[in-house]
Amino acid sequence: MRRMTGDGAFAAGFSLLFFAFLFGPLVIMVITAFNSSAFPRVTPWECFTTDWFGVLVDNQRLMAGLVVSIGIGIGVVALSVPVGLAGALALSEIGPRLRSALYAVLITPILIPGVVLGISTIVFWGGVARGLGVGYGSGFYNGVFLTLLGQATFISAYAMLIFMARLQRFDATLTEAALDLGATPGQAFRRIMLPFLRPAIGSAAFLTLLASFENYNTTVFTILSDNTFTTALASKVRHGTDPSLSALAVIIIGLTLIGAMVHEAYVRRQQLLRTGRPRISRLYANPVTRALTHPAGVAAVLVLLAAGLVWQGSRHDSTACIAKIETEKRALQEQLLKEQRETTPPAPPAPSGGGAASGNPSPFGGAFGGGLRPGGAPAPAPATPKENDGGAAPGNPLPFGGAFGGDALRPGTRP
Repeated sequence: MRRMTGDGAFAAGFSLLFFAFLFGPLVIMVITAFNSSAFPRVTPWECFTTDWFGVLVDNQRLMAGLVVSIGIGIGVVALSVPVGLAGALALSEIGPRLRSALYAVLITPILIPGVVLGISTIVFWGGVARGLGVGYGSGFYNGVFLTLLGQATFISAYAMLIFMARLQRFDATLTEAALDLGATPGQAFRRIMLPFLRPAIGSAAFLTLLASFENYNTTVFTILSDNTFTTALASKVRHGTDPSLSALAVIIIGLTLIGAMVHEAYVRRQQLLRTGRPRISRLYANPVTRALTHPAGVAAVLVLLAAGLVWQGSRHDSTACIAKIETEKRALQEQLLKEQRETTPPAPPAPSGGGAASGNPSPFGGAFGGGLRPGGAPAPAPATPKENDGGAAPGNPLPFGGAFGGDALRPGTRP
């Protein structure tokens, strides 16, 4: 019994640490988004504020990058999903040997580093532009165009993998039966294959959109002078962060939770419809609860709740609290300066003698004598050395201190 209790405590502690490691940073970012401190921190807590959301929205560079990222993401979805579907259909129709070779070719872009893809995209399309004789003002040198193509080269492979996983459960005899009954290949594809692939198409579109939106390694090279949301965000982090990034994290977490709840409502509804339980379910017996449990109803409720929170937060005014905190900080700073002045010992008196003389303006403290003092008497002329003494006479003007003899090397004398 004790051993089971110890194992249960260990499992509970390990689970707690795991979830703290997984969700701890998210919780911290959510808290820092509502702290008025200029640096993202949880403690010390200053004032509850929603101003950082306004700072985020007022950042024109981020908002312009967001618009560019959405446009690029839509273009990548429109290009990657058909290419991925075509690749998956080709792999499902060819033989095993050729399938392995083609699969290696189509999956290779995922394994190539994003830096290589970005640089190769610029080099390739630059060569195409030079071959066609077009200038830098053409679309071949447009950052959005290059980013769209550069991302689609490897994101389409993600879509292909999703379609391949779905096609493994497809019964090819359905298509063959449709063709035997007189359907054309196009009709068989539209009426049999596409309805079966509909969930995979939605998943592939969503995954490719997210992959395009968050990509940085390839985009930072292909975007050229433009900015996406990711590159603008990375630039902001390099130059200094503030809680507006935590506000961005709160928005992303909120959108993710809304999407997850709507998807869960959709999955449960489909399960009930397949099992035939809606007829005996209490939720579906009541028209109000049936509408609220519908995915569209869940989405409407969550959106209204989020809109209410946003409206309530926009009405919150933290100006008085922030002014009070600033006053307290200023008073504390003045008190610390006053204490520092009181505890600082007086400066020692200036040394006399060979040290720096009182009032001596020389930066070397009189180390070179008074002859260098501005306005002072010139230094006494050096004594003339004795002839042919071979030693270093006092005041010897020779640069080597008389090391090479007396007057032999003195300027103006004969050897």
